[in-house]
Amino acid sequence: MKLQRKNRLRATALGALAVSSALVLTACGSDNNSGGSSSTGGSGEKTSAASNIKCDDAKGQLLASGSSAQKNAMDLWVKDYMAGCKGVEINYKSSSSGEGIIAFNQGTVGFAGSDSALKPEEVADSKKICKTGQGINLPMVGGPIAIGFHLEGVDSLTLDAPTLAKIFDGKIKKWNDPAIAKLNSGAKLPAKAIQAFHRSEDSGTTQNLGKYLAATAPNDWKYEPEKKWPAPGGQAASGSAGVAAQVKQVDGSIGYFELSYASSQSISTVDINTGGSAPVKASSENASKAIAAAKIKGTGKDLALDLDYTTKAEGAYPIVLVTYEVACDSGNKPETLSTVKSFLNYTASDQGQKLLTDAGYAPIPTEINAKVRETIASLS
Repeated sequence: MKLQRKNRLRATALGALAVSSALVLTACGSDNNSGGSSSTGGSGEKTSAASNIKCDDAKGQLLASGSSAQKNAMDLWVKDYMAGCKGVEINYKSSSSGEGIIAFNQGTVGFAGSDSALKPEEVADSKKICKTGQGINLPMVGGPIAIGFHLEGVDSLTLDAPTLAKIFDGKIKKWNDPAIAKLNSGAKLPAKAIQAFHRSEDSGTTQNLGKYLAATAPNDWKYEPEKKWPAPGGQAASGSAGVAAQVKQVDGSIGYFELSYASSQSISTVDINTGGSAPVKASSENASKAIAAAKIKGTGKDLALDLDYTTKAEGAYPIVLVTYEVACDSGNKPETLSTVKSFLNYTASDQGQKLLTDAGYAPIPTEINAKVRETIASLS
């Protein structure tokens, strides 16, 4: 009797398990993304139901590298994406824009991050890797280049373009210089030497700061906007993280890096006098106001932007950058194409872009981002 009762219980349990499994399979086959770990639509595309990430046929490992400016955003994206798309590994090496482009044109990464659009010679080199196409620029991350400073006893500081140019060119050497004092009436500025830090490696952040200074202070900044730091003097540090770390530690220091580095380390940032009614703070919202005026200058599927560094619009923070993800428009490697498209589709999605504001970046303007999504869908 005991054996018969045990068998009946086992049969009941197996029957319940079968029903439960059928229900699970039915849920996985539906288009409802409100629950569960994944779902498959009628077209066969797989979607992370928990976060609405379209995993499609993404699989295996995807290598990418480049801009350290977008590192904090990329860390969030990768974590979110990999949580939604099990079995996929995104490995982004935060180095510099220059190193990212080199890696892309050597064919060692699926895409690269760069704070500056591809140069004509870099596009030409990309055609060797993108067998039937070329590398294109997909604007993905916007944000302010914060001018961080560390000056004991001074929590608020305003500077304008000519003064910044002279500081980074070594022409203004003391914090109590009359040019700084004039912009900061009432501030107790010490007669302390200024220690200016810049990037040691080729950097799109450096180039974007150079574009701002060249456009707004041409009489004081005579250098061509290049990825390599052009001015004599100053002290070098590796990556945005390295520059931020030095400014955090050294009293009397000033440097440039993305706002997320300042926010995460509680580094004071400079307000910029643009000639408007009031100095403008470095913030995601204020950077968005400047980036919103950008125009697409790329042709075909290339979406490189033309930023207006000279804007005097109220509340628009002018020292901005846009980080591009660089990918082949066609001729991508078959083994990584699906993963590249799936991951970039997520970073350009409403969900992915929302993470930018929370991390101190600025989302790409809606009109431009719509074209980014169309282009990602067409990658082949």
